[in-house]
Amino acid sequence: MDRKMLQHLFFLYKFVLKLLGYPQGQHCKNRSLKYMRYESMADKHRSEELLKTTTLVFEVEGGLLRSTSLFPYFMLVAFEGGGVLRGLVLFLLYPLVCLVSREMGLKIMVFICFFGVKKGSFVIGRTVLPKFFMEDLGFEGFEVVMRFGRKVGLSELPRVMVEGFLKDYLGVDCVFGRDLKVVCGYFVGLMEEEVPPRSRSRSRFSFLMNDVFGERKDKYPKPLIFHDGRIAFMPTFPRTLAMIMWVPFGFGLSLLRIIVAISFPYIMSIPVLSFTGLRGRPYIPSTTENNHKKEKKDRGTLYVCNHRTLLDPIYISLAIMKPLRAVTYSLSPLSEFLSPIKTSHLSRNKEKDSKMMDSLLSQGDLVVCPEGTTCREPYVLRFSPLFAEISNEIVPVALDAEVSMFYGTTASGLKFLDPVFFLMNPIGVYHIMILENLLNANARRESSIETANRVQKQIADALGFQCTNLTRRDKYMILAGNEGAI
Repeated sequence: MDRKMLQHLFFLYKFVLKLLGYPQGQHCKNRSLKYMRYESMADKHRSEELLKTTTLVFEVEGGLLRSTSLFPYFMLVAFEGGGVLRGLVLFLLYPLVCLVSREMGLKIMVFICFFGVKKGSFVIGRTVLPKFFMEDLGFEGFEVVMRFGRKVGLSELPRVMVEGFLKDYLGVDCVFGRDLKVVCGYFVGLMEEEVPPRSRSRSRFSFLMNDVFGERKDKYPKPLIFHDGRIAFMPTFPRTLAMIMWVPFGFGLSLLRIIVAISFPYIMSIPVLSFTGLRGRPYIPSTTENNHKKEKKDRGTLYVCNHRTLLDPIYISLAIMKPLRAVTYSLSPLSEFLSPIKTSHLSRNKEKDSKMMDSLLSQGDLVVCPEGTTCREPYVLRFSPLFAEISNEIVPVALDAEVSMFYGTTASGLKFLDPVFFLMNPIGVYHIMILENLLNANARRESSIETANRVQKQIADALGFQCTNLTRRDKYMILAGNEGAI
C-alpha cells in the first residue's frame, strides 16, 4: 500500500471519528490538561472562605461538558425549535460540517438552526437544553466550579443556548458567548463578529469583569424540575440516524398499539402490548386486593395518582383489570376519541366539578390526577384538595413512566400528539403501585388540604420522589410563559 493511499485512509478515519463525535488527538489532550489544571487549583485553595471570594473563569465545552461534539445541542435546537424539517436539514449537512474548520462548521450549524426563528419565542435554552447539559456534565469540572463563589463561563455556543442553564442551575454570575444578529425581531442565523473573552485583550476582559462584579447579584443553583421538548436522549449523529430510521416504523407501531388497546379485552390486549414493547409493572398490596374482592359498595373507588402522561388512567385500568372513568382538565378531541376508557372534563369551577365527580363515583370507579399537569422529573407537584372532599375511600396510586426515544408530554408543542409520541417509543415502561386505602378519609380530624398533602407525601415516598409546592401555573409560566389556560 503506497503512501498516498495511507494518507487517504487516515483522513477517512479522522472524518469518521469527527462525524461520530469522538475526541481526537490534540483536543483530547487539551481537555485532559484542563481537568488537571482545575484539580490542582482545587488542591491549592483549601480555605472555603478563599474559594467564596475567588473568581473562577472556565470554558464550558472544554472544562465542564464531557461531549466534544456540539452537534447534539444544535440538533435539539433545530428539532425542538424549528421542527422536523429543520432537524433533517442539519442532519444531512452535518458531514459537510465535519469537513470544514471548527469555526466554519459552527457558523453553518448556527445558520441552519436559527435562521428565521423569532427571538421572543426562543425558549429552548431554558426549557429543553438544561436537562441535556446536566446529563453531560463532567464530575471533575462540575465539582470544582461549584466550589467557587464567583463563576464566569466562556462558551463557543451562542449565548441564548447556554446562559439560562449556567445562571439558573449552576449559579454562574456571567456568561460570555456569541451573540446572534437580529433583524425585525428574528434571528438571521449569523453571529456577531465579536468572540468570547479568551481571544480579547486582557485589559478589555478585566474591564468587563469589574463591570460585572461591581454590581453583582447573588444567584443560587436550583434543581431541574420542569423541562420541555420531545427528544428523550442525547441526539448524537448515530442516534439521530437511528431516530430518523425508526420514525416511519414507530408511527405504524403506534397505530397498531392504539388498535389493540381499544379493540381487545384486557386479558388479550395486555400480553400483545407487552410483546410490542409497552410494558407495565404493577405492584398491588395483598390487603388492597382483599378489600376490593370482599367489599361491594354502592359507590365506586376514587383512585388518586400523580401525573406522568395522558396514559396514566389507562395503565391504572390495566393494572386493576377493570374499566374506570378519568377526569381531566384538558384533553384534545383526538386523545379523547382514541382513549379506551371514558373521560370527563373538569371546568375549574369547584362547585360544578365537585358535583360532577360525586355523580361519577355513584356510577363506578374514578381516577383523578390532582397535580393538574405532568412532571417528568422525580418530583410530585402540589395536590389540589378537591378529591379529599368528595369520597370517604381514597386509593393512592404511585406512577412512574420510562421512555427510550420520545417524551409523551409537552408544554409548548402540539399537545394532541402527546399519546402518539409516547406510543412511538420502541420501549415504554410504566410502574404502577397501588398503595394502601385511606378508609374514611373524611372522618379524620383534618382538613381537605391536610389530606391532600398526606396523599402527596405517601405517593412521593413510595416512588422515592420529592414533594414540591409548585403547581400547573408554575410549570407553564416557566416553560411556556403563560398560565396554562386552554
